[in-house]
Amino acid sequence: MEKKKVFVTGCFDMLHSGHVAFLQEASRYGDLYVGIGSDETVHNLKGRFPVTNQDERKYMLDAIKCVRQTLINQGSGLMDFLKELEVVKPDIFIVNEDGNTPAKEKLCSDLGIEYLVLRRIPHGNLNARSTTSLREECKIPYRIDLAGGWLDQPFVGKYSAGSVITISIEPTIEFNERSGMASSTRRKAIELWNTDIPSGDNEQNAKILFSYENPPGTKIIAGSQDALGIVMPGLNKLEYEGSYWPKNIISVEDENILSWIEEHLYLMTLGPRNYSFDVLEGIRINNENAGELSAAAEKCWDAILNADLKNFGEYFRKSFEAQIKMFPNMVYDEIFKTIDKYRESAFGWKLSGAGGGGYLIFVSEKTIEGAMKIKIRRKSI
Repeated sequence: MEKKKVFVTGCFDMLHSGHVAFLQEASRYGDLYVGIGSDETVHNLKGRFPVTNQDERKYMLDAIKCVRQTLINQGSGLMDFLKELEVVKPDIFIVNEDGNTPAKEKLCSDLGIEYLVLRRIPHGNLNARSTTSLREECKIPYRIDLAGGWLDQPFVGKYSAGSVITISIEPTIEFNERSGMASSTRRKAIELWNTDIPSGDNEQNAKILFSYENPPGTKIIAGSQDALGIVMPGLNKLEYEGSYWPKNIISVEDENILSWIEEHLYLMTLGPRNYSFDVLEGIRINNENAGELSAAAEKCWDAILNADLKNFGEYFRKSFEAQIKMFPNMVYDEIFKTIDKYRESAFGWKLSGAGGGGYLIFVSEKTIEGAMKIKIRRKSI
């Protein structure tokens, strides 16, 4: 019987054991064809060029026994492989959890291609590996705002005082650029500190990063929750009163709370925001909408401290809904379709950051298949 054709795609920069384990697992389903992102595509998605150029990456992948053929994808973005899919005509398309997107799943459904999501499992007793873990700058974290995002901007905060709740995230994967994970602030942190956040007072370091990202003359000021969310470990409540910097910061480093959050958060990749995306178009900011955002963030904070999963999900979602009321351009039809798919599996959901793409985050008691887990950064000892 003729073997099935299997297609996988990715960057495959700095080839490591995690890549090989994934390829070997995928090859169990049939003849394996690999599409790799071009150097330009990697740069656009990650904000950096790959360490290993596309021709060398293709050479090394072709040399792996389980790989039938490697192709350099001719397209761009997360769906850069469309022409290669036409050439290979695979029976099965396989991704890892961090490569899983609703758009890929829908494409395969439309084309009659079986779609499989594999978990990242290292081979044998080998340590789990990722390209990010092999790069020095990977020690600089990302951040997720759990609720209240936008209240750190005075043009919103002037309508209602309120809190932004953030968690600092270890770079277990290299999150996409323009994805609402404070990746642009993180790049500034790498420029400033190179490999890691320096020791010392965390709030002072966050002020340095905020000032570095927003020098005199900056027209659009990045919110301070980005710098604080990256630098401050654990869970943080940033209390704003209409200014760029919070009047008070409450930090939580309790292991039970941090582990509880990690256990119940799931990230689904949507893809980076388009560079023409304008979240400020058609905004509707007023006392009522800003007040709803502030109230939802406060109740979300209480739910987290009480390990109340149902209320955490509810006010996580209500914070998101309040954001949409003020910034309707944050969302589009495909985002709502993805939410509908998982609505019965989750207590709440929101977009990472300012919307328009990035990651859809779910609060759930159940495992959401094909979604990624996160690791909260703990305080350095």
